[in-house]
Amino acid sequence: MEPVYRGLGRCVCCFWLAVAFDIVGLLVLLIGVFVNVFFYDLLIYAGAIVIFLSLIWWVFWYSGNIEVPPAELEDDVGLLKKNKGGLSGVVRRFSSRMSSGIRNSFRRNGGPASTRTARGQRSAAGPAGAPQGGQVAVAMATMPQYEDTPHTVSSVAGCEVEMPHTATETSPT
Repeated sequence: MEPVYRGLGRCVCCFWLAVAFDIVGLLVLLIGVFVNVFFYDLLIYAGAIVIFLSLIWWVFWYSGNIEVPPAELEDDVGLLKKNKGGLSGVVRRFSSRMSSGIRNSFRRNGGPASTRTARGQRSAAGPAGAPQGGQVAVAMATMPQYEDTPHTVSSVAGCEVEMPHTATETSPT
C-alpha cells in the first residue's frame, strides 16, 4: 500500500526550493527598487530572473504531485492487460508476429532497400577521392589584377571615393 501524502505532497524539497527562490528574488528586486545604489538596475533584473527561475521548481513540485490511477496508465506505459482469448488476442499475436518478422528481415538484409542501393552506387561511382552524390567539386584560382588605377565611385553628395579593385570568387552550389 502506498503512503498517503498530506500537506505539501510528495515533492517537499521542490516546494521549499520554489519558495526560497521566490523570497530571494523578491528581496533582491525590492532592494534594487528602494535602496539608492548605483547598480540598482542589476538588482532589479537579477531579482526578476530569480523569480522566473523559481517557476522551474514550481513546475517540478506540481508535476511530481499529479496522481494518475493505474487504470488510466494501462494504455500509456505498456501495462496493457493481455487477454489470450478472443479476437483481440488473435489480432495482438498476429500484429506482434508481423512486426517482429519485418524487423528481423531488415536486420538480416542490412537495412531498407534505399540503403542497399546507395552502397551499390557508391562502389560503382569511382575512386574514393571522386565527388559523390550531394558533393560539389569547385576549382578555385587566383585572379590577376587587371588595372593599376583604383576605381572611382561618385556618390550623391558629389564627392568621389576611391575604391581599390577587388576580385570576388564565387562558386555556384
